[in-house]
Amino acid sequence: MKHFIKEWGLFILLMATILLSYLFVWFTVKVDGHSMDPTLADGENLFVVKISQIDRFDIVVADEVDESGESKKIVKRVIGIPGDTITYDNDTLYINGKETDEAYLKEYRNLFAKDKLQSTYSYNKFFQQLAEQSPAFTSDRTGSSSFTVQVPEGHYYLLGDDRIVSKDSRAVGTFDKEAIVGEIKFRYWPLNKIGTID
Repeated sequence: MKHFIKEWGLFILLMATILLSYLFVWFTVKVDGHSMDPTLADGENLFVVKISQIDRFDIVVADEVDESGESKKIVKRVIGIPGDTITYDNDTLYINGKETDEAYLKEYRNLFAKDKLQSTYSYNKFFQQLAEQSPAFTSDRTGSSSFTVQVPEGHYYLLGDDRIVSKDSRAVGTFDKEAIVGEIKFRYWPLNKIGTID
């Protein structure tokens, strides 16, 4: 028995630690779709921390229930936290009345201003049509470039970084705190993009 513990004890302890941490601390997720372009691309694999404190602009994984009642995990960015008043006015974000920069949108906003993302979306005609019809890079579900949302207590307002194609809180409403399952911290695939997520 002593020989077994000496030979395998450390390995068993390590495996148990990894298993317990996977159950309670972290998990992995794969990006599905283009709603977080260009920050996170379709097919990328990420580590998610379950016990992280969620704040504005964190990229999180949330449980979303679709029209058929099926639950799926989605990747979005936190724009509004409980109690916030979120206003967009012609692509300018105001949080509780204060103008707030969204530097992570700069690339796609510039491309939208250049040609309404027609070159960027050359791989998808439907995306091109959505961009062509949109009055701003960030508009609400009715197509208005000016809108305000009050985030209820215990809820979060989540948007994708590619506002043209993302289905998010603009369409499905705010997300209950219990629906936020963790914060994305690290990208491990593809290998040429391995690293932490800011």
